[in-house]
Amino acid sequence: MSDNPPLNLDTLEKKELILGFIPLTDCAPLVIAKEMGFFEKYGLEVSLSKETSWANIRDKVAIGILDGAQMLAPMPLAMSLGLGPIQKPMVTAFTMDLNGNAITVSGDLYREMLAVDSNNMEQHPTAVLALKAVIDNRSKKGLKPLSFAVVFPFSTHNYELRYWMASAGIDPDRDIRLIVVPPSQMVEQLQKGLIDGYCVGEPWNSIAVQKGIGHTLITKFEIWKNSPEKVFGVTEEWAVQHPNTHLALLSALLEASRWVDSQENRAEVTEIISRSIYINAPENIVRMSMAGTYQFAPNTMPQALPDFNVFHRYAANYPWRSHAIWFMTQMIRWGQIEEPIDIHATAAEVYRPDIYRTAAELLGITAPTVDYKLEGAHHQNWKLVESSVTTLLGADSFFDEAIFDPMSPLDYLKSFPIHNMSLALQQLQDSVRYQSVQPAAAPVDQEIPR
Repeated sequence: MSDNPPLNLDTLEKKELILGFIPLTDCAPLVIAKEMGFFEKYGLEVSLSKETSWANIRDKVAIGILDGAQMLAPMPLAMSLGLGPIQKPMVTAFTMDLNGNAITVSGDLYREMLAVDSNNMEQHPTAVLALKAVIDNRSKKGLKPLSFAVVFPFSTHNYELRYWMASAGIDPDRDIRLIVVPPSQMVEQLQKGLIDGYCVGEPWNSIAVQKGIGHTLITKFEIWKNSPEKVFGVTEEWAVQHPNTHLALLSALLEASRWVDSQENRAEVTEIISRSIYINAPENIVRMSMAGTYQFAPNTMPQALPDFNVFHRYAANYPWRSHAIWFMTQMIRWGQIEEPIDIHATAAEVYRPDIYRTAAELLGITAPTVDYKLEGAHHQNWKLVESSVTTLLGADSFFDEAIFDPMSPLDYLKSFPIHNMSLALQQLQDSVRYQSVQPAAAPVDQEIPR
């Protein structure tokens, strides 16, 4: 690591910072930036505050107790839009990782799914059809609905679980009971029978599998390959008041993320983040997903899943505005957005690739030169030519073969037979530009195999 940062540290508006995180494997960039001296390199004295819930993160950042924090990728959008109890304009210029979640069910539910539809249980994407059969059988018998948990209403987990279920005809607002549970409490609630399944990040799926109480049905990577998971978020006010400190933070996180993503460093990363002050989980369990393998069921061999955790490669840290727009389509689809909004303006205000590019340029790191891309168009790795240097990106396909054009979000919303929209789409018509985004990449037949 070079000792000479590409920033004038005398210009930092604030040097002592408190940053929040949740005990999950994808807190790694923050932890490593502190433990390996990347924050210090950029003149920052950072204290990391371990928080118990995403609501704590939201509230403490909003009122200034925390300078910034690890956040669920949709959270800055929800806070800016005033969804939930707090409205606070937010900014994210940094995606912390791609992938990292999974959907896990209890052993009892897993066996029930096998009994009603063993054929569809053979493939992870189609296991949802077996879940649908169980839900229908339970409904006919007058049994109470299954209970599933997600970590926060405005979370990738909520939208991924709903997207997967709805693909099989399950209405997540009517056919199941959907509740919010903090990540670290998921396993205990599953073990006690308070919930039948959940969508959460690691290591809380693997711990349930290792305890023999859970079976993982599908990972986030299999639902939407290389989709964003966590971001680093600050209030807009903080970003305006501390532009140089913000750049120093992003620079430190960029260097840390690059270090974390190197396979030769993953063992050390695992040891560090497993410590009690961070995740507080057995190192051997944290190691599995961080090493590029994944165990789906008790007493089975882990399977190779090299892109389960992506921290830097594939331009993973770039805050694509197309991701922001996809999240807002899901907020609309499930009735969280009830008033007309300017989708593209909101994405541009909250997701700030322009700030990212400034930090990347300081470090000599390649950055895309476009803010949007088609999502779902690539089944394999592909080359992005709209970049400071042609860049290899990861596959971005959805399991249902859908393609999302961020300039036509209303057409996308119209394609869903199952939804809970409280907003008439014509109310959004005037604020959406119908101008298709051309694939920012080589044609599909020129994709790059792994």
